[in-house]
Amino acid sequence: MRTRTWLVLVACLAIAAVAGVALGSVPVALADIWRALAGQGTGDALARTIVLDLRLPRVALGALVGAGLGMSGAALQGTLRNGLAEPYLLGVSGGAAVGAVLVVVVLGASGGTVPAAAFAGALVAVVTVLAVARAAGGRGDPRLLLMAGVVVGAFANAAIMIALANAPANTVRGATWWMMGSLADADWTQVGWLAAYVATGGAALVAMARQVDILALGAEAAASLGVEPDAASRRIFLAASLTCAATVAAAGLVGFVGLVVPHLARGAGGRGHRTVIVASALVGATLVIAADLGARVVLRPVELPLGAVTALVGVPFFLARLRRLA
Repeated sequence: MRTRTWLVLVACLAIAAVAGVALGSVPVALADIWRALAGQGTGDALARTIVLDLRLPRVALGALVGAGLGMSGAALQGTLRNGLAEPYLLGVSGGAAVGAVLVVVVLGASGGTVPAAAFAGALVAVVTVLAVARAAGGRGDPRLLLMAGVVVGAFANAAIMIALANAPANTVRGATWWMMGSLADADWTQVGWLAAYVATGGAALVAMARQVDILALGAEAAASLGVEPDAASRRIFLAASLTCAATVAAAGLVGFVGLVVPHLARGAGGRGHRTVIVASALVGATLVIAADLGARVVLRPVELPLGAVTALVGVPFFLARLRRLA
């Protein structure tokens, strides 16, 4: 990928971040944003509160969610040789949501326990999807994978509904809003632990990008090049599940980002998966920040669910890609 393309991606991310901080129900002038970031004592106190305590952590959390989902989707698409693979459609996000909801509603847990439970749920989901697809006739068939993902996703939704059946009304409302995807509760604590998870999972995916390149050639070609397909796939699924699960624990279900973003990264000139994964992090961060901004301002003061906004972009893209397989 050309240097100019990287600069464009970084510039788009910077523009989206500035817009995400400046725009909303209460617009904030660029001068006030600069004063708040510089720590200057002068200026509007309300503007400083909005920038530092509300919008900046929200933008940072959105960037991390988008980067994590983009990198996970790029790795899964390459490993499975399936341009329709992504955490949401494969049921990984649904499994992570089950794990997170169970520990919160049933055990009353919070903090670092929630991402760990989401990770466990994501692992169970991805193993189940691959097992169902393999039993039905082949892991690499896009249609079988999608059908298996739909089945696992439906089971995950049913499990969540059962877990919420006897929960207090406030808990049900909060869980339902969270399942639709939202960055409304973003704070610096969330940003900190999500950054640790995304950095760990993303670094692992970048380090294994060469293996993704080889797996994309097929199992037989990978074996002939000295890569054991099943072991390498398990490591990649593990890292992708960790990254995806952390985003679900932080922001709920934000679908189709992992589907759309890798295609945009490849369209920008990405070829090898190391390039595609890194570019997907930038594009994904930009997309989620922009989607969250749209969710906040389109019908303000009403805030739309973030997952609904990403679905409005992702579903037509998914249908267009699916039509090519017909």
